[in-house]
Amino acid sequence: MNKIARIELYHVRIPLDKPFYPSWIPGYPATDNRFDLVRITTEDGIEGYSAGPAISTERLGLGNLIAPYLLGHDATDIPLMLQRLREVGYLGVRANWMEPAFWDIKGKLENKPVCALFGAKPEPVEVYASTGEIKDEAARVDEALKRYEEGFRTIKIRVHDFDVNTDIRHVRAVVDAVGDKMAIGVDANQGWRVTIINDAPLWDLARARYFADACADMNISWLEEPLPMDDYESLAELTAYSRIPVSGGEIHTNGKSELKYMIEKKCYHIFQPDAIMTGGIQHALDVAEHCKKHGLKFAPHTWTNGIGFAVNLQVLLASGFNGVKPLEYPINPPSWTVEKRDGILKKPFVHDKGVIPPIELPGLGFEIDPKKLSKYGEKFFSMNKRKLIFYTIKDKGLMTALKLNANKKKYGVDAVKKT
Repeated sequence: MNKIARIELYHVRIPLDKPFYPSWIPGYPATDNRFDLVRITTEDGIEGYSAGPAISTERLGLGNLIAPYLLGHDATDIPLMLQRLREVGYLGVRANWMEPAFWDIKGKLENKPVCALFGAKPEPVEVYASTGEIKDEAARVDEALKRYEEGFRTIKIRVHDFDVNTDIRHVRAVVDAVGDKMAIGVDANQGWRVTIINDAPLWDLARARYFADACADMNISWLEEPLPMDDYESLAELTAYSRIPVSGGEIHTNGKSELKYMIEKKCYHIFQPDAIMTGGIQHALDVAEHCKKHGLKFAPHTWTNGIGFAVNLQVLLASGFNGVKPLEYPINPPSWTVEKRDGILKKPFVHDKGVIPPIELPGLGFEIDPKKLSKYGEKFFSMNKRKLIFYTIKDKGLMTALKLNANKKKYGVDAVKKT
């Protein structure tokens, strides 16, 4: 049976060897790779996984909210699962990052990689080295040279200075060092500005145009997130103006309708929703189809963790856009390494000269290492149908619990489908 029998949630903390200072949260030291993991198990024992990035333990109450919505329903009924997750969002907690777990189950049941469920074949995927920190010019050059020696032929660097000419100077240093042998992308991290610790620059259209011109003169391959993600008019104007591709769209949370609207306005040349953060695999592929319809490109964002990378790798393969642009490969040693990024997987996603070989495992293409999960993860929620009964009695009282159960049998989704 494909019905959901158990839902478990883990808070995972994989310690980093050195603090990581993400450019998108200036001044914030990440000392571990932290995320929440969901494991959904069917009545036949098929397990599906997904993971959402976490700052702290902000999702501690999610299990009690979501378990009654999902337990007992068909895990492979993706439209129903999406609707249920959407309804949970109405109640205050976004949970669409769980959606890939249902595809993981569906793929395992059919003994196919998720991409094959959409008619695509597992293929080699070229990846680019996606750095994550702001560094001085010498450190940037050293980093780029090391990534080249490791086999990457494309790299993305970050800029985040208050002085636009400092940003341009740093880009120029990397271009002078490796521009003749590597493609270079630049991420301004303006899509969703965060100033929890330090202040950060806030670009306007004039600065974005000036910087785009400088990047075009240096033959930069693309400019990422150069303006606030909801400044649709300015984004469309910049994209029409820019001589190099403008990309973005990684973290939109207002549903695929927002990204479809942005596609129709041509806010970017390359749309890059992250399936973990913008609504799930089905959402991302709907966006990809809309990009095709309007003559635009699609390349998913992947900067979360090894599970997020696996999810978006399947999305790229299923989208039909593999080979149009290399897939993002988060790497920023000595802090953010492959081992730390993929820390609970049996087999990390290791590239070979900048290429990920075909992933043949069914589902999302990875296996969780139970020993590593036990070492780095803390289970903070587990519920099956039996536990749900006792929880409801304790929370609502016996009579109310009995009424709820009777109403669910009479008016619930399964009852509706039988009529």
